[in-house]
Amino acid sequence: MNEIEITGRTVEEAIEVALKELDADRSDVEIDVVSRGKAGLLGIGSEPAKVHVKLLDSPPETVTVASEVIDSLISLMDAEVILTLKQMHNDDLDGPIFEIEGDDAGLLIGRKGETLKTFQFLVRYIVSQRLDDRVNLMIDVEGYQERRRQSLANMARRVARRVTDTGQPITLEPMPSNERRIVHLTLSNHPKVTTESTGAGSTRQVVILLK
Repeated sequence: MNEIEITGRTVEEAIEVALKELDADRSDVEIDVVSRGKAGLLGIGSEPAKVHVKLLDSPPETVTVASEVIDSLISLMDAEVILTLKQMHNDDLDGPIFEIEGDDAGLLIGRKGETLKTFQFLVRYIVSQRLDDRVNLMIDVEGYQERRRQSLANMARRVARRVTDTGQPITLEPMPSNERRIVHLTLSNHPKVTTESTGAGSTRQVVILLK
């Protein structure tokens, strides 16, 4: 058995059970949180958390080095959090995705995700320096990045509908390259609109317009 799907009262409990079943450490597995579960009201309507845990044959050097760097930075911050590998390689990102959860996880997000952006940039920089190669990776905290990605995708679709209804192009607020990429990818196969970027540096924006 090299992978297993387990439920528990919490995500952490489900992960611990899965690790025992696989006789593995966190550094040996890829963890996909299928569902974070629901507490319910007085036990009514509650749902268990569910995780899918898969043993890794041989993690690439990027994953190994990134894990060490993230763990080191977390230790320096003295934060009570747990690091897991969510995805060894994401094709769109062309790199691994890590997840950080725990009591102090919110400290790593910061206002509007600014702390998380800085933390992720620092990890990418250090890992790239150590491997002497440009490295792509994503660090999510308590699902924040995933929620942000979904929010941007939904916003892009809403704006696309407005553009098709009015025929007028709409320029979105300035956003970093990774968020612009989400908008571009979301609308890449849209039958009526297209996207392009304008501006430079921190003021760069996405324009959604008719084809």
